[in-house]
Parts: sequence; structure tokens; C-alpha cells
Amino acid sequence: MTSNAPITQDVLTLPRKLTEGGKRNLVGLTRDQLGQALADMGTPERQVKMRVGQIWQWIYHWGVQDFEAMTNLAKGYRAQLAEAFEITRPEIVSRQVSEDGTRKYLLRIAGGHEVEAVYIPEESRGTLCISSQVGCTLTCSFCHTGTQKLVRNLTACEIVGQVLVARDDLNEWPEKGAPKNETRLVSNVVLMGMGEPLYNFDNVRDAMKVVMDGEGLTISRRRITLSTSGVVPEIARTAEEIGCLLAISFHATTDEVRDRLVPINKRWNIQTLLDVLRDYPRISNSERITFEYVMLKDVNDSDADARRLVKLIAGIPAKINLIPFNEWPGAPYQRSDWARIESFADIVHKAGYASPIRTPRGEDIMAACGQLKSATERGRQTRAEIAAQTGA
Repeated sequence: MTSNAPITQDVLTLPRKLTEGGKRNLVGLTRDQLGQALADMGTPERQVKMRVGQIWQWIYHWGVQDFEAMTNLAKGYRAQLAEAFEITRPEIVSRQVSEDGTRKYLLRIAGGHEVEAVYIPEESRGTLCISSQVGCTLTCSFCHTGTQKLVRNLTACEIVGQVLVARDDLNEWPEKGAPKNETRLVSNVVLMGMGEPLYNFDNVRDAMKVVMDGEGLTISRRRITLSTSGVVPEIARTAEEIGCLLAISFHATTDEVRDRLVPINKRWNIQTLLDVLRDYPRISNSERITFEYVMLKDVNDSDADARRLVKLIAGIPAKINLIPFNEWPGAPYQRSDWARIESFADIVHKAGYASPIRTPRGEDIMAACGQLKSATERGRQTRAEIAAQTGA
């Protein structure tokens, strides 16, 4: 069943104007929004554009959190800024480091809510997986995050704040006078954490405008990947207003199976989703779409599934990411056998599609794909600790 009805959500997003402390947080404001905030504070109109550029560079290039450190601004103006605004990040509640170097951050945001972000170091890049909502509304049956009910959307400030927290922790901000270093520890961002990004479109779009800005964090749109389960009406908007790479949580080759694994399929089925995806590379000027496919034993991993998959996506520039299921206590599925995964990958590869098998990362700290869930829901325990208590 498909629907063209507008998306409606009863999801709380905190007001953008004030933080809990009463001052407006400048993190996450677009350049236009920052300019308006400075004008509202009393900055002369002729100075607004210059002040935006100065403050932007201090926050996003140098990582400054104190207005007093903005030494190219007059002391009186710095005092005005400090009275009206603040520069804050989410609070780190806990930080776990996996045996493979993966870092997982449990972050507290306004209202006392918690979300998780994960940094994955690799030989040629470092990928930060960030969240867009507290919890999730999609209830995908294989995903641990989906077992936590949706609380609210994250603001653009809270989304950008996850990137700043990771750069703080990795000590990645440049030092004045030091030689320019082109090595980027946080080189890629993926919106694959808690939540469905396209159910929080405006905040995600504004946050990505900040992250992509060439005078601050400077993470190219080609190094940002937004993962969606298939919110069809927002996919074209993503191409036009963000232009980042797109990943689709696909996971099945028939509507019968996908209805069970990814319930949003009951609203926008496989054919409806594929129809809108065929235009995405052209509109966004991106090379290809990534199809994410979690490998579930005896559910979606047969050779027939592989052949159906390549037939379905024919004509779409694509890569197929095969994801061995990351098990969690009480999960209703098992990971496909390795030989079965390789056989599936071989069929996809021979059809002309890249079919990398994703190496699970951070499993020992429940930081792998599909395992994120606020610690308020699971008592801030690791996978091993939960398994020991439940006998899983």
C-alpha cells in the first residue's frame, strides 16, 4: 500500500531560540540565522556579515567555546555576545572505547534526554555516526534502536554538537601558528545513528549546512551520507536542499518480508521507493546510492533474494553494503552464516555492483550498526553485561 498523504508527526522539538540556561546557543545556526541573531542583539547592519564570518570561524574552525577567546572582536562586543549567547555542546555522560578503536559517546542534551554517537577510525578516514532523534518511530524489527520509543527530534544545535564533541575528544582543532595539517580524523559523517533523519528534515538540513560550510568544519557533501528507511516524500528534498550521499535501509526484496523488517514499507512500498530513487543521483549530482542490506539468517539471505535485488535496482547507480546482523540480547534474528553472506555478495558482484561486506565495529561496546540505544533504556551497560544478566 502506498500513500501520497503529507507526513504528519506529533514529535516535540525544543524551541531553537533559548537553551535551558536562557541564552541562545549559537551552535547549529545557519549563517543567515546567526546574522539575524546578531542583528537582533544590536549589531549594526553594515557589520553583520563581517561579524558572522569572524564568529563562524572561531566556533567551527578553531573550536572556541568562550567569547573572550575571540581576540579579533572588541572587548565590549565580546561582553555583549556573552550576555546574549552561549557556545555549548551536548554533555558527555560516558565515553567507551572498543578494542578496535571505535569510540561511543553517550551524550546528554536539553531536557535530560540522551543520545549516542559513534566514531569509527579507519586507515584512510574517520567516520562519525550521529543521531537525529531521541529514540526512533520506525520499529524496524532487527534494530535495537527501534525498540526505544521516540521521545523528540534533535535540534540543529544538538546534531552539529555531536560533531564538535567528537573533535573535542579527538583533539582535532588546529593550533594557531602550527603548520597546516590536512589529515582529518573526522573526515566523514553518516546520519545513521538513532532516529530517522527524514522525519526531522529541517533540523538535519540546517545542521548539514553548518557541517558542509567551507570556512568551518568543511566536510564535503560527498563525505556526508544520510541513511533513510524510505521516507519517499522527503527524498527529493534531500537531493535539492542538502545534496549529500544517500543510503537506503533496504534489507528485503519482497514487500512481504520488508513489511515485517521495515514497517514503513507498508506506507511506501519497494516499487514506490525505487521510483523516487532513480532520480536522486541526477538531482543531487551524486555518483550512486548505497543500499544497506542486513544479512538475517533464513530471512533475506538466499541466492534468490540476491538475484531479485539486482533485478530490482537495475538502472540505478548503486553500491550494496552487506551488513552481517549485529546481534543484541533478545533479538529475534541471527546473523547469516559467513558462507551464505559470501555467496550473496558474489551474485551481486557478478551483476556489476560493488558489494562490500561491512566489518562489524564496536560490537563489544554495543556500538555497531543497529545496536545504538539510549543508556537510560538499558542501564548504561555493555552488550557483554546485558548478556551475562539475561543469559543471552
